[in-house]
Amino acid sequence: MADGTKAVVDTSAADAAADEAALAAAIDELTAGKAARAGAADASSKDASKASKTSKDAAKDQGAALDTPVATDAGTDTDAPDTDTDTDASDAGQDTPRGEETSEITAPLSVHEIAAELAAGTARRKPAAPEPAAAKRRPTDPQPTVDPRDTATLPRTLPAPLRHSGDTIGHRYRLEECISQTETFSSWRAVDEKLRRAVGVHLMASGHQRARKVLAAAKSAALLGDPRFVQVLDAVQEGELVYVVREWLPHASDLAKLLADGPMEPHEAYQMVRQVTDAVAAAHRRGQAHLRLTPRCVLRTDSGQYRINGIAVDAALRGLPGEDATDGAERADTRAIGALLFAALTHRWPYPEDRYDLQGLPKGLQNAAPDQVRAGVHKGLSELAARALFDHPPHHAEPITTPEELTRAIAQMPRIRQPEPELPAFPAPPRHNTHALPTAPNPTRVADPAVAPLPASSRPTASRRTRRRLRRVVKATAWTVALGAIGVASWQFVDNLRNTGPTTAPQTSASSAAPSAHGTTHAPVPIQIKDAQSYNPLGRNAEAEGKESLAKAFDGDPSTAWTTSWYVDQLGPKPPALKAGTGLMIDLGSVQKVSSVNVQFLGEHTAELRVPTPAAAGSPMSAKPEAFTVLDKKTGSNVEYTLSTPVTTRYLLLWLTALTKDDDGNYRGHVAEVKVSG
Repeated sequence: MADGTKAVVDTSAADAAADEAALAAAIDELTAGKAARAGAADASSKDASKASKTSKDAAKDQGAALDTPVATDAGTDTDAPDTDTDTDASDAGQDTPRGEETSEITAPLSVHEIAAELAAGTARRKPAAPEPAAAKRRPTDPQPTVDPRDTATLPRTLPAPLRHSGDTIGHRYRLEECISQTETFSSWRAVDEKLRRAVGVHLMASGHQRARKVLAAAKSAALLGDPRFVQVLDAVQEGELVYVVREWLPHASDLAKLLADGPMEPHEAYQMVRQVTDAVAAAHRRGQAHLRLTPRCVLRTDSGQYRINGIAVDAALRGLPGEDATDGAERADTRAIGALLFAALTHRWPYPEDRYDLQGLPKGLQNAAPDQVRAGVHKGLSELAARALFDHPPHHAEPITTPEELTRAIAQMPRIRQPEPELPAFPAPPRHNTHALPTAPNPTRVADPAVAPLPASSRPTASRRTRRRLRRVVKATAWTVALGAIGVASWQFVDNLRNTGPTTAPQTSASSAAPSAHGTTHAPVPIQIKDAQSYNPLGRNAEAEGKESLAKAFDGDPSTAWTTSWYVDQLGPKPPALKAGTGLMIDLGSVQKVSSVNVQFLGEHTAELRVPTPAAAGSPMSAKPEAFTVLDKKTGSNVEYTLSTPVTTRYLLLWLTALTKDDDGNYRGHVAEVKVSG
């Protein structure tokens, strides 16, 4: 047929049995996926030879008319499987066997289409030039091409649509920068001009054989609705173009970039594999699979959360085997997670090829656990990676074949603690500086021949001298800190006396009672909040949380709220918490006297009310949490911070230390309304 689909032609005009044989052969080819062998018609040898000669001549004429090579020898199998191995299958966690066909072929007709083709009557048949049933039409273009980004073996049926920066897709999405370009599709960073936000766009020709699979995969991924996956926002076929729009995370870094400087610490690798496994297991419970989980698909946000990109869509774009693959979707995704953990622990790719800026393993180290490749690897994580990656793990360990099993294995591991921050090293004092500190004369230092030298056991060793010097440095530091604290307290005391001086000045006895009575009964005066900012000094890049909803914290509407980022674990000073807290910095516009603060949350929260110290009052946003003074700590959904002594400040910090748990199982902060009174 001219459109490239496989045509089923009657092999004999006079024998109805040949029709049934051709139909059975075509149906067997569709269901079994193998080349069908049609039976020859029960005709005489003379008639058969004439029909074969006529079929060859007709096939040559038809091939010349269509400029398509046609097999003229019934004994030649033109659909022999491609022997090239899909090099990208190992990245997806799939071991594609040698000889598996990875190139794209033309789509066969369905069973109903074949029946309609045969029932059309003799009008479509050509008795003078029957085509042998064993001869098959070659694919229009079986030549594989190579994806320059991921070296996936792709067929070249339709090229990727040609687009340029500045073009608009769907009257809405303006293309900005081409991220990757292959023979069959291209990926872009674009701008949604309707919502004014950055998005990612995949473009493919609508006539491509994978177009329908890509649309189906994108729509199923959009219905997943799990925030741990990068969301698919749109999937449209428009004319000759198919495009898939996804969420864009500008401040996230993929795992390949995180591993550029070396392997991960055990705690960070544990957090990565736990979050990725939980997300993939949840997707499999809803009937979804990724099938191409690579280091470039795992993104880490500034808040320390891991999100997965390209579920189902990446595999459909590259034509990788679906859920009916040999190993199964669950085994493929489990093996891919094992490869990610292996790379995070060893800084090596667990296959012979060098991929994702990582060096591959030598053939002699295949099926070796991470602790056998690199010294100092965490024993529990090494065993976990080997069990998920290999079908026959070392030391006769039981392999893990599904994400659900991997989730249970991670839950049974002891928690890996976050490493303590390194303390700054004190500079050692000069060894021969005799003028550093004045000392009293020591009689034992006088060179007196009558005095016997000290025995070797009683002489101070180098370690003792180091400890003594360290104690002196610590004492000097402690005295400096104490004097500084006394100075700050004195300054605050004098400042309070200066501010409260006019109201406490001595007056006559007749009027002294009136001010005190008025001071105890006056109503609080509301103070208007000028601005609010997200205070997140413990994030990786100090990225503001919920900056688009900051004004909702003091807009006078309790139904709207400022919302923080979501966290898998609760905030706290100890692991597995990623950080101790996050905050909302309230700016009163000028120095005010504050006596109470009322905060309404959506759900139960724990928060501290803090004010900056004089040293941090000039630039509180760049100060650490330790540079603030804690005034009060409350827990609840509607809390009132009442100060026994009013404080004079411009900035107030609402430091959240425990968040509420949302319906999706993640922790998130919601500050509905803040009211300040003086």
